[in-house]
Amino acid sequence: MAKSLVVVESPAKAKTINKYLGGDYVVKACMGHIKDLPKSKLGVDEEKDFEPHYVIIRGKNDIVKDLQKAAQKAKKIYLAPDPDREGEAIAAHLAEELQDGKPVHRVILNEITKEEVKNAFANPTVIDEKKVQAQQTRRILDRLVGYKLSPLLWQKVKRGLSAGRVQSIALRLICDREREILAFVPEEYWILTAFLEADEPPVFAAKLLRKGGKKLSVADQQTSDQILADLQDAVYTVKEVEKKQRKRHAPAPYITSKLQQEASRKFRWPVKKVMMVAQELYEGIEVGEEGAVGLITYMRTDSVRISEQALQEGRKYVHDEYGREYLPDQPNFFKNKKSVQDAHEAIRPTSAHRTPDSVKHYLSRDEYKLYQLIWNRFVASQMKSAEFDETIITVSAKDFEFEASGQVMTFAGYLKVYQETEETESDQGPSNLPPVEVGQRLRLDRLEPKQNFTQPPPRFTEAALVKELEDKEIGRPSTYASIISVIQNRNYVIKEENRFKPTDLGLLISDLLVQHFDELMDFKYTAHLEEELDEIEEGSKVSLEVLNEFYGDFTRDLKKAYDLIENIKATGIATDLKCPQCQSPMVKRWGKFGAFLACTNEECKYTQNPDEKPGESIGDVGSESEHVCLKCGKPLVVKVGRYGKFLACSGYPECKFTATLTPSKTAAEGTVEVPGEKCPQCGSELVVKQGRFGPFIACSNYPDCKYIKPKTVDVKCPEDGGDLVEKRTRGRKIFYGCSNYPDCKFAVWYKPIPQECPVCHAPFMLEKYRKDQPSILECYNKECKFQLEPVPAEP
Repeated sequence: MAKSLVVVESPAKAKTINKYLGGDYVVKACMGHIKDLPKSKLGVDEEKDFEPHYVIIRGKNDIVKDLQKAAQKAKKIYLAPDPDREGEAIAAHLAEELQDGKPVHRVILNEITKEEVKNAFANPTVIDEKKVQAQQTRRILDRLVGYKLSPLLWQKVKRGLSAGRVQSIALRLICDREREILAFVPEEYWILTAFLEADEPPVFAAKLLRKGGKKLSVADQQTSDQILADLQDAVYTVKEVEKKQRKRHAPAPYITSKLQQEASRKFRWPVKKVMMVAQELYEGIEVGEEGAVGLITYMRTDSVRISEQALQEGRKYVHDEYGREYLPDQPNFFKNKKSVQDAHEAIRPTSAHRTPDSVKHYLSRDEYKLYQLIWNRFVASQMKSAEFDETIITVSAKDFEFEASGQVMTFAGYLKVYQETEETESDQGPSNLPPVEVGQRLRLDRLEPKQNFTQPPPRFTEAALVKELEDKEIGRPSTYASIISVIQNRNYVIKEENRFKPTDLGLLISDLLVQHFDELMDFKYTAHLEEELDEIEEGSKVSLEVLNEFYGDFTRDLKKAYDLIENIKATGIATDLKCPQCQSPMVKRWGKFGAFLACTNEECKYTQNPDEKPGESIGDVGSESEHVCLKCGKPLVVKVGRYGKFLACSGYPECKFTATLTPSKTAAEGTVEVPGEKCPQCGSELVVKQGRFGPFIACSNYPDCKYIKPKTVDVKCPEDGGDLVEKRTRGRKIFYGCSNYPDCKFAVWYKPIPQECPVCHAPFMLEKYRKDQPSILECYNKECKFQLEPVPAEP
């Protein structure tokens, strides 16, 4: 008997769905898109209404042939890619390749649970051509911009550069912020705080805000000293006590952008990782006897709507677990933004009763953290508001007024389950105020003036960049991860202390595009294009109309740009530096491995790293050093790689020895660091090398010997006495494990410190880092959990 063919994107999703459908179905994975515009050419016919020419993606031919073979044997074909524009386009391309006269059905799965799968297959639909048109229009727009702008940058700046319709806007945001920071001029201001005592403790702090009923700003120390003198014999009296109740309402369940922001803040995860882990939770996890089950609903959504069934289940859980006092009389409903399509529910657990702790054993560490975040937010969304008693005390001293405020939580409400990162940071340690009455005299403990300076706006974190893109309605949540990846991969931005900083190349590209493509780089115009794509999906706008309107203006600007943009590739960017060898002007250029400074004198070949000072170069590329190869004895020469200059054997490729080049005042003083140790595997010298993640000690006989000396932390393994050494996961995250692995699998995430626990006498403690706070030491013994708090700073 012929079976029905079901096609999904991934093997994990296929496995989960197959379990629910049974033996009458064959479920196969297409591994994402099977067709796309060709990489070797534009793939869009500009003369024929922008007709796209799709081809089978390289490497997908065998997958397509296998699906075609299965389709020939099937009685029906069900297409079940993800329920968004990209999924609809995948379904359309699959239908083109597999249909062959047989009935094709589209299946929409907002969550992958038994009930949802059974219901979806019992009520299949058809491919949404309007949604396909919207996706295809976006793809054509992005291809036109990318394949028309990139050659311009190749010709004018450097080969291999790229520009994109939305990625360039994201780059502009980062560059504009950097310019604000560079142009920022700090302004001095002073804060005067009075520490006061009432009849009952505690001493409380009140800030000086007004003089003579008018707002007071203290700009310099002279003004501060004058105020302190005026307050010398002042009497401090309670002028007003204001008490009020404040509520903080429960948050809506996550939409994609909010989940990306919160996970980025809480876990320091890149947006790309957030979406990868969420995809795993959506597609299905093996959960004991229950088998494979999708733990969350579809994770690409901009709607805060939740189904009636999920709503009632969430309310029942709150009632049963936390009590009637935490359950609002009516369900909490949340409003969507005007631009929201509302195609899918918010991101929520597929069952509120499947608690994080009940599935923790079956999840990886990352899956558990993200699932807990999603589950907590959903449950909290159906709980009562948190309530606070807030008190504001106004204190008068002569004609000056001070103010102190504090709050006390009287009812936890949803905060019993969930707190946003921003809330946790801002609400720590609210001021405790003593009971006071109007007219009561207070004792002055001390007056404390403090000098401050205004701060520039901070650089964007991933969370902040996503929020900015969302606020400006640029791109869609499903595109943020790829946008951020592209601008990093192209070396337009780098991360410093988890914040984006534009490179010189990024600033240059952004400036060129803003100057010559003002409409394309306009925030409102880009947001308007997103609205038009939504209108195509709704059927109120035609794709060709949008493309024609965009392309006319774009080609006009492109033609002008070719004429007006200077050939930076040939001339370079002028600097105020002089060549240390011939005193000719130097210019900045970009090569295969990034920016470098070059002499403008054609007869002088001098180049240097832009971070070096003239005359302090560690050697010109290709020049010989005073050192010889430790393997074959030939001279070592200076070369440049992805991470800067290094020494390499002049006998390459026969000899592939390399070594770190230590910068110093002259090339002759460069040294190859060789510690007095031998390789335990082959007996050769151990040398210090410079890698992507810093210096490390390795065998000089590389590549014949690939020994790398592990970094120890001076702590012995508690299980077998081996050394605890620093290691890295595949994702490059640091952890500490036993040197006798795999015989001993002891490992910890935090750095072991050779300090005995004073409570249980465990041999070492773990150094734990906390966001924006000093680190703490915690006993590694999970049953003890003793923590050594840092010594508080002086007030």
